[in-house]
Amino acid sequence: MYRFKSFLAAGLLTSALACAPALAETPANMLVVAQNIDDIVTIDPASAYEFSSGEYVANTYDTLVRYDAVDTTVLAPALATDWTVDATAKTVTFTLREGVTFHSGNPLRGEDVVGSWRRVVALDKAPSFILTQLGWTTENIAEMVTAEGNTVTVRYDGDFAPSFVLNVLAARPASVVDMETVMANEVDGDMGHAWLNKNSAGTGPFSLGVYRPADILALDANPDYYLGGPAMERVIIQHNPEGATQRLQLQAGDIDMAKNLDPGQIAGLEGADGVRVETYPQAAVHWVSFNQKVDSLTNPAVWEAARYLVDYEGMADGMLKGQMKVHQAFWPDGFPGALTDTPFGYDPEKARKILADAGVETPINVTMDVISAPTFVEMAQAIQASFAEGGINLEIVAGTGAQVITKYRARTHEAMLLYWGPDFMDPHSNAKAFAFNKDNADHKYASTTTWRNAWMPPAEMNAKTMAALGEQDADTRLEMYLELQQETQAKAPFVIMFQAIKQVAMRDTIKGFVNGATSDYVFYRLVTKE
Repeated sequence: MYRFKSFLAAGLLTSALACAPALAETPANMLVVAQNIDDIVTIDPASAYEFSSGEYVANTYDTLVRYDAVDTTVLAPALATDWTVDATAKTVTFTLREGVTFHSGNPLRGEDVVGSWRRVVALDKAPSFILTQLGWTTENIAEMVTAEGNTVTVRYDGDFAPSFVLNVLAARPASVVDMETVMANEVDGDMGHAWLNKNSAGTGPFSLGVYRPADILALDANPDYYLGGPAMERVIIQHNPEGATQRLQLQAGDIDMAKNLDPGQIAGLEGADGVRVETYPQAAVHWVSFNQKVDSLTNPAVWEAARYLVDYEGMADGMLKGQMKVHQAFWPDGFPGALTDTPFGYDPEKARKILADAGVETPINVTMDVISAPTFVEMAQAIQASFAEGGINLEIVAGTGAQVITKYRARTHEAMLLYWGPDFMDPHSNAKAFAFNKDNADHKYASTTTWRNAWMPPAEMNAKTMAALGEQDADTRLEMYLELQQETQAKAPFVIMFQAIKQVAMRDTIKGFVNGATSDYVFYRLVTKE
């Protein structure tokens, strides 16, 4: 049976637009976005680990180096103007940019960089593993990251390619916060965590104006941004999970941008006056996973059969047209090291035979959690129907993004329909998530889909993942990642199905919006209205 809760959008642009003209258009100095943002659990950059919170951090904070709005494919200077890598000594030395100030007006100092990273390690929230990969611990971080004047020296412990280290330091948890302001708002030793979930303390092009969970996220322009103040004085991201409502608002001129339209709603905009649709390839892969704490889901035959119970082409050419393409490996197409083979197709007869040959009794009854948002629910329904043909009965349990992700992190689900984007632009990011698990114990939380599904990969796969991380020859390293993707296709409790394509509908007056391959590369600072 299909079980689904509908979560309607909260009020639309109430107080945020109280001063706007009565005409059906948004103010010239304000960008109004309709978007589903209920996946946000936290907005502190030390703990933000959701897609929407990643977008927020990208627009309010800076790292020393980053993939910027001008070109999201090039690692460029940010808070650091230059750096020197000494691979033999395993150090990177950064020179900080002069004249940068935080939203508070405090100047950027080397101590802020050091303190920000120590804070991430000490708080030990979901994304902290990205930095601790460099061998940083609460015990050694004071020696591993040091500052002297305008110079920050980073030491790492591991045989890593320098590009890997720099990619880690460009990732979200490496964001630099105003430590003086943050620590002034510390409560009960939380290092300002509660305060940063309601305030911003960055150097970014925007500061936080208003945040109400699953309601509104308003950003105010930082006129003193070191790359120049944004043209939009305010960006309002209004929570609205209903694509149909977003489309109506866009056509009426009540919003400037709609981010959650399904293919049918996109098609309905063809020929619409004053509206255009932009397409952005994404790094997110969508998959179904099976929790290995559930006895009925531990037989590898169930995983194998499930891979033949998805109508990949039918969904991609039909209900998902223009928003997904078939992709069956953990590293997204378009990036070096991606496996583009698609060996699985819809074959329920083969699936039934796999289960029968393995002695698996059917039907298997499973609950599957899914985010209650456009496309996700429709995908779940399609998978529910096709799985039933092979003897796997899915009961769909829908919830907000935050509810579903929190349940996933607690390992209390059975099956899960979700998506995964890399934490930083290096194949190891997804390899560690899908092909490695250091410790499967309940108290050894790890921000990986292996741990969250209580799956311990074979020892050889674990070893190969870490060997690929340390491989110095670039071509050999990519070959190792190709092999890991093939092995997870065959041996993991995952059914990787699609790679996302983002379609954003907007008023044709909007120029300069940047939507990179992940939410960390969604930028509003170059947006103008013509």
